[in-house]
Amino acid sequence: MRRLALLLAAGLAGCASLPSARPAGDADAGAQVHRQRLEALGLAEGDCLAPAWQLSGRVALANGRQGGSGRIDWAQGGGAVQLQVTAPVTRQGWQLTVDAQGATLAGLDGGPQQDPDPQRLLREAIGWDVPLAALGCWLRGAPAGEAEFGPARVIDGRDRLPQRIEQAGWVVDYAGWVSAPAEALPLPTRIEARRGEARVRLLVDHWGVE
Repeated sequence: MRRLALLLAAGLAGCASLPSARPAGDADAGAQVHRQRLEALGLAEGDCLAPAWQLSGRVALANGRQGGSGRIDWAQGGGAVQLQVTAPVTRQGWQLTVDAQGATLAGLDGGPQQDPDPQRLLREAIGWDVPLAALGCWLRGAPAGEAEFGPARVIDGRDRLPQRIEQAGWVVDYAGWVSAPAEALPLPTRIEARRGEARVRLLVDHWGVE
């Protein structure tokens, strides 16, 4: 993978207000843009974990009772995912590996934990209730597969890039995009996903794509 450095001037911040709805003809053109985006990202089949890419950046997590922040490294491809979150001061954290055999969570007290369902494993072990498979799409500014996660509502900014995705009870906002030479389309740099009290805020420092 080729690593692409992104120079980010803004920190984790709230997203801009959403634009008003477009006329019907313009909405049809927007739908075509989204179909083309899914194809360019390798997501036309709805499998968010299939395309190969990686990112590193800063993440803040909260679930209404507790929260924290740290570094995040995400690498995936061919249905496998490696996710590592590290606290900035103690350098302690956890590592999640997902493949065809299920999920393994390492780095916590008591030794590695395993579960066929990575979302359930993260929820029960660390209280992070996030649909990992859908994140593989949402992090790149695309809705997840409708067959698994239901219909999505995508709201564009004036630049035709997604400004908000609403799906599976989650609201994902985007504020900031970067043009990556090795990728056919711009990729988001600031992402906030929330549902109820659960919240994930991400500032991407580096994207890596094949």
